[in-house]
Amino acid sequence: MYEVGVVPGLLQTPEYAAALEADAVRRQAITSEQADERVDLLVRRQTGLLRSPAPLIFAVLDEGCIRRPMGTAAVIEAQFTRLLDFTELPNTVLQVAPFSMGARRPFSLPVTVLTMPDRSLMSYAESTHRGHLERESTFVLPILAAYHQLQAEALSQAASVAMIQELRKGTS
Repeated sequence: MYEVGVVPGLLQTPEYAAALEADAVRRQAITSEQADERVDLLVRRQTGLLRSPAPLIFAVLDEGCIRRPMGTAAVIEAQFTRLLDFTELPNTVLQVAPFSMGARRPFSLPVTVLTMPDRSLMSYAESTHRGHLERESTFVLPILAAYHQLQAEALSQAASVAMIQELRKGTS
């Protein structure tokens, strides 16, 4: 998966997610009840990461995801801890796409590529108003190729962890 702007839902702490939803409530885009439902749904979706066998997850976060303040310093500290814990799992890779990539960043919107049990591929991309699931391999394969280029240009997991740890020092 590749995310722009905010930490992706599967990697969010409930507090981080609540901070995002609280702003949507403030803007009157949703009700506080809808915000609570969204956070509850996010927490339920995350339980899928604990299944056996665990899914293999490669995540690239745009640098803005980890630099953008979200909630209190405690919320950000906990979110950094969550990301660092994620990097310790045997079935995960986390990379940061630094701002210095500039125009070499192949995506401007979030994108997810899924490999199904039968090895078929699907991609999912979303904008502010809708998501699009693509199953046709002629459309998915170029997205996968661009994702691999993104991974090659992004910081290594070790360098990404070092960046998150450095930012984490500023929240303490």
